[in-house]
Amino acid sequence: MATLLVVHHSPTPRTLEIAQAALEGTRLEGLEDVTVVERNALEATIDDVLAADGYLLGSSVHFGYLSGALKHFFDTTFNATHEATKGRPFSYWLHGSYDSTGAEIAMQQITTGYGWKLCADPLVFLGEFTAEMRNAATELGATVAASC
Repeated sequence: MATLLVVHHSPTPRTLEIAQAALEGTRLEGLEDVTVVERNALEATIDDVLAADGYLLGSSVHFGYLSGALKHFFDTTFNATHEATKGRPFSYWLHGSYDSTGAEIAMQQITTGYGWKLCADPLVFLGEFTAEMRNAATELGATVAASC
């Protein structure tokens, strides 16, 4: 049985809605063989990362950059996990009000350092969260779960 680690920082109703839609996707029919472990970015541990076969990450975007909580997750797990988890599948979603450029660049650089392999196009949402975006987040969750 594969394990998918979902790590996110969802401090607002809008970002929580995105996280919930992505999590719904991880539980669709046909994905029963995937165990989903959900962690708040400030609570995820080295053991969580090492035990997972794939990763789905999510963050609110503040001032064009990743949330401090998701950055903290990366800072506290990188040294102990990046060699052991190289090549594992991942993707992510980001949500901001007006600009996500810095967050997108950071995600690319950080996950390149881990050596993880992008298994689905990341989702970047700006502004209001629409039904179309909700469907895309659900599909993202399903795709990453199926990649484990």
